[in-house]
Amino acid sequence: MVAPANDPREEVIQAWYMDDSDEDQRLPHHREPKEFVSLNQLSELGVLSWKLDADNYETDAELKKIREDRGYSYVDLIEVCPEKLPNYEEKIKNFFEEHLHTDEEIRYCLAGSGYFDVRDHNDHWIRVWVKKGGIIVLPAGIYHRFTLDSDNYIKAMRLFVGDPVWTPFNRPHDHLPARKEYVQAFVNKDDSARAVDAAAA
Repeated sequence: MVAPANDPREEVIQAWYMDDSDEDQRLPHHREPKEFVSLNQLSELGVLSWKLDADNYETDAELKKIREDRGYSYVDLIEVCPEKLPNYEEKIKNFFEEHLHTDEEIRYCLAGSGYFDVRDHNDHWIRVWVKKGGIIVLPAGIYHRFTLDSDNYIKAMRLFVGDPVWTPFNRPHDHLPARKEYVQAFVNKDDSARAVDAAAA
């Protein structure tokens, strides 16, 4: 699927390769020169995204359709900032530990912004900046982490299929079925394609 030249999602979701600096995790951490990643490239890692109307999330027909199509029956709201989140410092540290889940992680940014970092096929970090109106789906089994940006605030809707399970499995957890299925579907897929191309040559 090729994104249109002026993809409206790029107004609320941007991605780039990260540098290796240990500076404050809330900084952008661009490489020099900057290396941006398209939303199509993210979709090749299984990361899905939409741009929605965050001011009218309670009545938004497009959000309703996404929920129905993907079976997101559970929904709640979370505010991440020092004033609103109990045990803020501890929770922010936990969010930034590299981990995976055995189910999708779905976040819809209703206000503020934050960084979702994901690993590419070569284990490099890609930083995904999600702002108001952006909804992102991280597939089960992908290694990732989350942090606020320097504005220190995000209000997000969390969606889930059935009863929510938020259990993080910190890396390494390569033996989990969810990880093996992710690797087969999105990492080894490229290796298989290359092997087919080589055989056909």
